[in-house]
Amino acid sequence: MSKAVKRLRGSLPKIGIRPVIDGRMKGVRESLEDQTMGMAVNAAKFLTENLKHPNGMPVECVIADTTIGSVAEAAEAAEKFVREGVAISLTVTPAWCYGTEVMDIDPLMPKAIWGFNGTERPGAVYLAAALAGYNQKGLPTFGIYGKDVQDSGDTTIPDDVKTKLLTFAKAGLAVAEMRGKSYLAMGGVSMGIAGSIVDQNFFQDYLGMRTETVDM
Repeated sequence: MSKAVKRLRGSLPKIGIRPVIDGRMKGVRESLEDQTMGMAVNAAKFLTENLKHPNGMPVECVIADTTIGSVAEAAEAAEKFVREGVAISLTVTPAWCYGTEVMDIDPLMPKAIWGFNGTERPGAVYLAAALAGYNQKGLPTFGIYGKDVQDSGDTTIPDDVKTKLLTFAKAGLAVAEMRGKSYLAMGGVSMGIAGSIVDQNFFQDYLGMRTETVDM
């Protein structure tokens, strides 16, 4: 079995995990800290164990240093993600949060929210409110929500949530891998097929890629 080797120019994209929380103190936030950060750790462990880059190297996850319950903490997490080379973000929470205060506002970063479907905390309510806010601000966001209700202390990731996590992560990493790279076209029209003509505007505007050509 050949060893995985990094040949791509630049750094490999990482997944940033954002554990967001109800920021109200005096008992509310404190009661949610362990569960919220636990969701982030579980998500990171699952994604790291089940995803690899095209070159075979494992995908790395970066978790925010603290739970995010305010604008300041959201900004601190965003700054860390820039330093660490994070290219896609996954927000996780079991509870209600102040949506516009904890949101990821990077317009170029693919993003998803996993709202825990639990018996006691309204993760679903936050998910719906947050997705509406992201949509209103023109920030496409993938919503993840389990079909079955879980006990509040259940730390397992349901199979349907696992599928959605992997679907989002694979798509987001593909976007990140392509952005800023070059598509090389060798020759122009092939055998008279106009579909072989490279649409440079599409590559630049939609994929964030440059195009290069070599005449044959």
